[in-house]
Amino acid sequence: MEKEEDPRNGDDHVTATKKPKLTNFITESELRSEFSHHEAGVARINNGSFGCCPGSVLAAQRSWQLRFLQQPDHFYVSTLRPNLLRSRALIQTLINAHHIDEVSLVDNATTAAAIVLQQIGRRFAHHRNDTVIMFRCAFPAVKKSIQAYVTRAGASVVEVDLPFPVSSNAEIIAEFRKGLSSAKSDGRKVRLAIIDHITSMPSVVIPVRELVHICREEGVEQVFVDAAHAIGSVSIDVQQIGADFYVSNLYKWFFAPPSVAFLYCRKSNPSSSETHHPVVSHEYGNGLPVESSWIGTRDYTPQLVVPAIMEFVNQFEGGSEGIMRRNHEEVVRMGKMLAEAWGTSLGSPPEMCASMVMVGLPSKLHVLSDDDATRLRSHLRDKHGVEVPIYYRAPKNGEKGESEPRDDHGLITGYARISHQVYNRIEDYYKFRDAINRIILEETSLQGCF
Repeated sequence: MEKEEDPRNGDDHVTATKKPKLTNFITESELRSEFSHHEAGVARINNGSFGCCPGSVLAAQRSWQLRFLQQPDHFYVSTLRPNLLRSRALIQTLINAHHIDEVSLVDNATTAAAIVLQQIGRRFAHHRNDTVIMFRCAFPAVKKSIQAYVTRAGASVVEVDLPFPVSSNAEIIAEFRKGLSSAKSDGRKVRLAIIDHITSMPSVVIPVRELVHICREEGVEQVFVDAAHAIGSVSIDVQQIGADFYVSNLYKWFFAPPSVAFLYCRKSNPSSSETHHPVVSHEYGNGLPVESSWIGTRDYTPQLVVPAIMEFVNQFEGGSEGIMRRNHEEVVRMGKMLAEAWGTSLGSPPEMCASMVMVGLPSKLHVLSDDDATRLRSHLRDKHGVEVPIYYRAPKNGEKGESEPRDDHGLITGYARISHQVYNRIEDYYKFRDAINRIILEETSLQGCF
């Protein structure tokens, strides 16, 4: 007998708020006011790490917090769940999920990975020689979840190298096919593929639909897309993507306060009923959306402000789509400006970037290890007021490899991941450009200065 659906999961009658038609868009002064809480004097070109939250959304969050503190029992009984449902309905529309009970709200992509991987780990208890495939540059917390839930159960992991610098989707697809062939060798079954939508470091937009399709063709049992950077950065259609699980953080590019993410679980996937929140509370067994809606007394307000976020983004021409388009155009423009100033190059073509782009750093900086990259990042923060991640990319073909990226003075082994969000100004990128030029002009190196 089929299990009756819990009505708290939602139903098809829940509808999202329609986007209003605006004639007057947000002004520059209003925009500056929204982010006036940002520390003055810092070139904050690292939105990709922790995101940002406008003042109007923070005010909405404080209002929800006060409502809870005024009468907690009434808030829990009558207010919390219907408003979580409203947030989920808005997300359902944004990502084109088939049904609202495919959408759960969780803390972050790390929590979502634990939810998915503990379910997968149980399967490996009976299939100890089977495999998981993922990119080598997958987020470290996801790799730890693999270690905690999957390799402990006896599974093997195949890591696919991400070509970088990269010039086409075809390069990524070829490497993934090669890794999948290795994962299936000796008759092993690939139980799970973990695919990034936008990798973190280095940052590249992955041809996720194509890779999911390949997984289906090759008999991969389940596909989990880690799209931590996606919502608010690229358009998402989970039905077209076709993965079993898809997670994205709302606080990175969608203006939510920390910390909230959505986890999409495809309803037609038989294992979705076996997927549970790792924190077991009163709602265990009532479906993941309901389980996630109450994991004990905590602050749920980041999950409640999605309507306020929609009000904010709809003040911009084109709404969320317009923001994404302008962020992409500006980050590419700033990346090209920096690369031209330094005589370097971008790490990928513009069409493989979203709101972040990798820019080659001058070889004179001597970024020759991960430690060098960390020291340069700290120096830029502490001495120059620039917040930007630095990535070390080891030469693949040795120092004389003709295909290695170079400037006029040697191999390019350091890259900066620059972001663009609505609060950024061109002066932020000029400040970064000038800081790098100043370091080089002073003829310092990582070994001598940092």
